[in-house]
Amino acid sequence: MSTLTALARAQAFVEGRAQRTATVRHLHVHSRPLVLVPLVMAGEANAPLAAMVGSDADEPRLLVVAQPRNRDHRFAFAAELADVLVPYVDSFAELTEAVAVDRGRDVRYRSADAPQLWVPNTGGVDFLKLFGRSTRFRSIDGEYAVPPSVPLLGRWLTFFAGTAEVAGSSLLLNAVQALGLHWATGQSSAEDAQLAALLGWISPPPGRTGAEAALAAENPAVWPPAGPATDPSFDNHVLAPLMSTADPDVEALTEVLRAQLLPTWELMWRTLDLLRELPAGSRVAGRWDSDRDTFSGFVQHLADGGPPQPRRDGAVAAAARLSRLENAATRYAVQRAFDDPLVMAEYRLTGAAFVGDVTLAKADRIDDSGKRPVLRPRIMVVTSEPVRVEKGATLTSPVRPGQKALVISVTAVDDTKTEVLLELSGGMGRKLIAEPGSVPEAGERLLFTTLSEAYRPGGAFPEPDQTPWTHGGPPVPDQRSPENSAVSADADQQ
Repeated sequence: MSTLTALARAQAFVEGRAQRTATVRHLHVHSRPLVLVPLVMAGEANAPLAAMVGSDADEPRLLVVAQPRNRDHRFAFAAELADVLVPYVDSFAELTEAVAVDRGRDVRYRSADAPQLWVPNTGGVDFLKLFGRSTRFRSIDGEYAVPPSVPLLGRWLTFFAGTAEVAGSSLLLNAVQALGLHWATGQSSAEDAQLAALLGWISPPPGRTGAEAALAAENPAVWPPAGPATDPSFDNHVLAPLMSTADPDVEALTEVLRAQLLPTWELMWRTLDLLRELPAGSRVAGRWDSDRDTFSGFVQHLADGGPPQPRRDGAVAAAARLSRLENAATRYAVQRAFDDPLVMAEYRLTGAAFVGDVTLAKADRIDDSGKRPVLRPRIMVVTSEPVRVEKGATLTSPVRPGQKALVISVTAVDDTKTEVLLELSGGMGRKLIAEPGSVPEAGERLLFTTLSEAYRPGGAFPEPDQTPWTHGGPPVPDQRSPENSAVSADADQQ
């Protein structure tokens, strides 16, 4: 937990209400999301019990599995879920838009919009991942055939679960994590995992504090768990009697499961309304464009008859995926800081950023020490904040992210002020005269940071057949002579 987050939690506890830890929204909230609230049967590995799903708050669809241990019932549930999710996803694949590439010399096409799934918590994401794995390889022919929509559903669920691991992606989101990204409560992180309690702190009922609302939310009779696990007392006293017979009362089972899911369904749409009230960060749209590219790529993969996702990645594919995830996490952290002063404040506390006033600026300075003269303006920045960067470090400013600032010197004026001399490069045009506004002027107040949005190339990985046999490559041929091999075989037999 960072210093500012700890302070926000303490302040939330004192004031009885959650405190904002972000000034803008750092994720895309779709105008027509698909909300999915799953429940699983206790004691069974990812056996679906019920789900409430839909893209309209007033028209939820309830799917119920009368006998989760029965294979036919589970895959009938999968087919019903596919009847909701697949048409929703397909509705975004129809309309495409042209995107200029290669500096305008060519175009490519991508979906004009993309679907967005919401689940209550990380457990919901895990459910989709496991359910996708259990359905995407099912055969549509033979003794245990399933409807064609079931393996297609599995491939889509696996796709969405995979994007949930990518920092900054908004294709599959969970409400607890989304709210925790923007608010700090006066309770522990473990308690924040309860959606009703978390919303109690963020938006308590009139006349109640956040702590009182969170305490009331701990009553499972009033606020059932947001799933996918159910409350043990509900399992023992309500669910077990209904499912103990060979022919359960489906109508009664449906009603009790509806009562379990409906409160969470309403909390999910409350979450969406709260997030929509926050203005979107300036870089959110760009990340959503990347999500649309990812979605379009998978749509094309399916259209081309591509195979299902493998059960597990090979060594090279796993390493490449890990590299992409690390790059995405780094890029997302930088973009959040550049979009949000509250997030950037964390870096200012650690010395990775500082704010200062430009006191001197020489915009026409030319460096002719190399083979050809280049424009290298210098500015002097005076700051009262701690400066923990050294000579030779490269800084950037969110105001001019394409411009680099090389630290020439750091001089302490007195106990409260520090002068930082910076040499600028990039973002000023291709001539020896800087374009207007590209060089900071005296009197301008700027933030400089070691964070950078510069492109980070992915790692270089060998082809799978170029790796050792321990990593999936070809086996090492036996270099022993036939005589030695025979002797070794005899020794092994003895």
